[in-house]
Amino acid sequence: MNPVKNLQNPRRSAAKTIFSVTSGNFLEMYDFMVFGYYASAIAKTFFPGNNPFASLMLTLMTFGAGFLMRPLGAIVLGAYIDHHGRRKGLLLTLGLMALGTLTIACVPGYATLGVAAPILILLGRLLQGFSAGVELGGVSVYLSEVAPKGRKGFYVSWQSGSQQIAVIFAALLGLLLNHLLAPQEVTEWGWRIPFVVGCLIVPFLFWIRRMLEETEAFSQRKQHPSMRAIMRTVASNWALVLAGMLMVVTTTVMFYMITAFTPTFGKTVLMMSDKQSFLVTLCIGLSNLVWLPLMGALSDRVGRRPLLITFTLLMIATAWPVLHWLVESPSFSHLLEAELWLSFLYASYNGAMVVYLAEVMPAEVRASGFSLAYSLATALFGGFTPAISSYLIHVTGDKAMPGVWLTIAAVCGLLGTLLIRRLLKQYQRRQGGVVAASTAG
Repeated sequence: MNPVKNLQNPRRSAAKTIFSVTSGNFLEMYDFMVFGYYASAIAKTFFPGNNPFASLMLTLMTFGAGFLMRPLGAIVLGAYIDHHGRRKGLLLTLGLMALGTLTIACVPGYATLGVAAPILILLGRLLQGFSAGVELGGVSVYLSEVAPKGRKGFYVSWQSGSQQIAVIFAALLGLLLNHLLAPQEVTEWGWRIPFVVGCLIVPFLFWIRRMLEETEAFSQRKQHPSMRAIMRTVASNWALVLAGMLMVVTTTVMFYMITAFTPTFGKTVLMMSDKQSFLVTLCIGLSNLVWLPLMGALSDRVGRRPLLITFTLLMIATAWPVLHWLVESPSFSHLLEAELWLSFLYASYNGAMVVYLAEVMPAEVRASGFSLAYSLATALFGGFTPAISSYLIHVTGDKAMPGVWLTIAAVCGLLGTLLIRRLLKQYQRRQGGVVAASTAG
């Protein structure tokens, strides 16, 4: 018997499980990133007009509209996952996401279909948003339930880690397209290539996810509540969901600021080239991918709350000064330095936040409660971060205004972190233990 092999098998099994469950999460974030990266080209294709700012804002609002469907997806698909199982739900969300991606990749432009073109694009985004409303929650809950004791933070951090791989892949593809195609070709038709690539990898992702097994935590539950019972339980825990939403505001605003908005900010505000903006975005994805599992593992050792409080305070103290410094002396190196600092803050907070949110939700509605908190924050705040940031710059003339938006988001996260412990104590007093105690608080 080979002891080394025996020691390696658990690691291989863990890596295989993490890869299988996060593969669909990759597609969800990849599609959202590509839409954000090519906002200017999509604006010219589907929202032509004499006012470039108005066309861009319509595109960014369409990008944000997909997030409005997330709460509905969280409620409907979250209840489906809590009733029918994690595996079935994750297969369903992947199928819906693939259909939305195919719509965006194939719909002809405004010049061909007229007003029907932007309507179809909007429908594709809404379908993507409906699916994404529970994708993050389903993946996070699955990972938290299969993680060994004392390693939940590390395991769940790969939910966000898979998103960073999507950011890196999309940025590399963007750099390749800008190298192979002329800017005019990218604007006219080249922007569709990343969406087509997303469609081509769907069959492989389905094959991977079909191999998932149901979690032991779900299988061992003797009763699985009905959809109506799940919704009643979520409603009875509304304060916990809202506190969780405040915590998610910080991470979702930070993420879409440093990833989806960076190419637009670099190009239209700092007047940098597409290649420079994509290169910075690539570095952000790599930075996030390094820090997320490290901070998830650190939260397993020191607890979630110390990291959550420390890094929201750092965001509040530094977000606007860093952006102000950047716009006062814009350069590629300064943009990279500023974004890498924000990346460190985001990943350090997120590495503790996601697993904490999964831990504090009642077991019988874990997917629904987590997904609803996450999707509400994304729908009301994070998803519209590119549009809000562009609007704040436009109406104030201050290019550093996105830093103010980041500061507001950080305050929300700090409030949510402080509130949630008090709420947990109240809920844990209920007979039957409606909310499980957090093991890492």
